[in-house]
Amino acid sequence: MSSFKDLRIVDNFYQSSAFFPMPLTLIGTLDEKGNTSFGAYSLCFPYYIAGKDYYAMVLEVRNNSNTAKHILRTGKCTINFLPYSKKIFKEHVRLGFPGDTPEEKMKEFKFHLEEGLSCSNDPDNQYPKVISEALQVFECTWVKELDGAENDQVQEEYNGPYHNFNGITSKYGAHFILKIDHILMKDKYYDAIINGVTKKNFCPLPTNWGYRDSKNFWCSGYKKADYEGIPDKEVDLTSIRYAADRADDVVKFTDDALLTIVKVPRPFLKLVLKGCVDWAKENNCTLITEKEMKIISDKRNKDKKKK
Repeated sequence: MSSFKDLRIVDNFYQSSAFFPMPLTLIGTLDEKGNTSFGAYSLCFPYYIAGKDYYAMVLEVRNNSNTAKHILRTGKCTINFLPYSKKIFKEHVRLGFPGDTPEEKMKEFKFHLEEGLSCSNDPDNQYPKVISEALQVFECTWVKELDGAENDQVQEEYNGPYHNFNGITSKYGAHFILKIDHILMKDKYYDAIINGVTKKNFCPLPTNWGYRDSKNFWCSGYKKADYEGIPDKEVDLTSIRYAADRADDVVKFTDDALLTIVKVPRPFLKLVLKGCVDWAKENNCTLITEKEMKIISDKRNKDKKKK
């Protein structure tokens, strides 16, 4: 006999039919007067993470919300991640309550605002401000061309046809694929990512558990993150040689070069070899040795820091 019971799946299943950990964010958008307003959202997740010309998030919202209307009009938003406290969580809950106008929500706004990097880089255009108390902020642009959503407009009611994954996706819902233009990070956590994350400098973000019943929202505060080391598995040099010999007809690798990537997980080996081959062709190199691998590694690290 199974140790589980079959729970009925209903609307908003992630809240009402499950326990589902999510981020706790405040989405900043521009209202019709050009003022920044905020709504609380947790259905905000990574979407494009590799292999594209850009990186992106997906945001799921009610299509009649202030946030949806503002993104449809301007195509701009910020995703603000704040630390946990009962006071901050209370403000998230207030900003997440539907029906209030942007003016009503911002009248008693508890946080401070400042210009983000998008505004500094492009002062002739308007962008939502970011929350000074946030630990990190994603500045984003809606990729409205995806799924043919570029003609979606603000309406009182949406009766279809609906898109599959971007723009107005149902009678009540909307999805926005958001290109990440900038990731803004406070100094402490910037340094952690660049120089090494530890238990002491891990970013203290809360976990939201959604609307669980007719009375309460639920959120878990942050304590300390645990860690477990990545398995120290080395791929046999013979198998790496097999892949390297087939990576390119001209560019070849010495054994000492391949020994520098023996710990690369198998799913990423082909991608790493391709990156090395691309570098070699750009630099008129036909034989990659340990020396060239160090140059490639240094370049990759510098590129990461620039991003």
